[in-house]
Amino acid sequence: MILLTEPAASSLQGELTPPGDKSISHRALIMSCLAEGQSTVEGLLVSEDVLATASACRQLGMTMRKEGGVLLIDGVGGAGLSAPDAPLDMGNSGTAMRLLAGVLAAQPFRSSLIGDPSLSGRPMNRIVHPLSLMGARIETAEDGTPPLTIDGNPGLQGISYQSPIASAQVKSCLLLAGLYAQGETTVSEPLKSRDHTEKMLPVFGVRLRGGCGVSGGSKLKGADIHVPADISSSAFFMVAAALVPDSDLLLRNVGLNETRDGIIHVLEAMGADITIHDRRRFGEEDVGDVRVRYAGRLRGIDIPAELVPSLIDELPVILALSAVAEGTTRLRGAAELRVKESDRIAVMSNGLRTLGVSLTEYPDGVDIEGGAITSGRVDGAGDHRCAMSFAILGQVAPSELQVSGAENISTSYPAFSEDLDRAGGAIRILEGGRKYG
Repeated sequence: MILLTEPAASSLQGELTPPGDKSISHRALIMSCLAEGQSTVEGLLVSEDVLATASACRQLGMTMRKEGGVLLIDGVGGAGLSAPDAPLDMGNSGTAMRLLAGVLAAQPFRSSLIGDPSLSGRPMNRIVHPLSLMGARIETAEDGTPPLTIDGNPGLQGISYQSPIASAQVKSCLLLAGLYAQGETTVSEPLKSRDHTEKMLPVFGVRLRGGCGVSGGSKLKGADIHVPADISSSAFFMVAAALVPDSDLLLRNVGLNETRDGIIHVLEAMGADITIHDRRRFGEEDVGDVRVRYAGRLRGIDIPAELVPSLIDELPVILALSAVAEGTTRLRGAAELRVKESDRIAVMSNGLRTLGVSLTEYPDGVDIEGGAITSGRVDGAGDHRCAMSFAILGQVAPSELQVSGAENISTSYPAFSEDLDRAGGAIRILEGGRKYG
């Protein structure tokens, strides 16, 4: 799929409620599946990634139905999972695969997890190694990538694991496995990654140990979950409003978890005008309405390494923004970007070079010299966040910008083009030689 963007004809104005948080949606489904009794989930993201998790949970015995805007989920309880009669297809979702691997490692049956070509190239040893220390039996491809074949072991032992990387997926995988293990399971990491799992487990009745630990045998009880708007999806519109002259855009119900709000700190440091209104709570999650007003050309900064875990998914759009900021933007400590849905450092760098941007790539980051950009055609390489980032940059390109490799936007933000158009942006979709949008 190819996106066609043009310079925005006018400012971005009005209000927008971005889709539900993808990370929270995955966790809400998995924990509701494991819980005893019924759970309700409101605001769940309906995207390909989350639908893959829902399908897998159904294969494991969960039932669900929708009443109005609320999803009613009947869980199976900790010991009630059913052996799937076919591989569990996680599509493009690394979160779903890694979290469910932790659950399945402790079950009294054999299972397998598969994914699309992109997911099949992503590293899984980061979870396989610590799970094996707990007694899990998991086979991968020769290079440590999917598919995962899991010979379940109900006799897992709790461990205290010091993760070499800040990864919410690794941490969450081990905590979920720890619910079934004997003894306690605790996880520490060099920098704090997103903590949605730690916030959600107590809502389901699980008592945390030492801030990031669980006791084996802990039971989940049905709960009511409200999913806020995804700050990662909101980030595209924050950047768009900061780039397009005279914009004034209000984003409703945005999740403001402190382990996810790095995008706001970085934009403010670059000179953006951002105001948070009506801070409140959705369960254990902080939520607010984010207003972004155009404040002139932004400036390049050195992105603090300690903020990288809190904006890892937003870095592609920050790199796009940096291409037109004044001065140099420097990013380090982001090697994790190279093993996402694509090598996001390479994809963004290649696209920006195509648009005439001067930059220097490093193993864990990039230096970008901001200035004027050209138009042309860039490749999102099948990565939803890279494709959307280029589309946002296209709002201030000198003429039409084409973004190929945009077919996976539906994994996280199916209505992206429609929402950008509704806010005043200029975007169309070219598919099979036919324009629509």
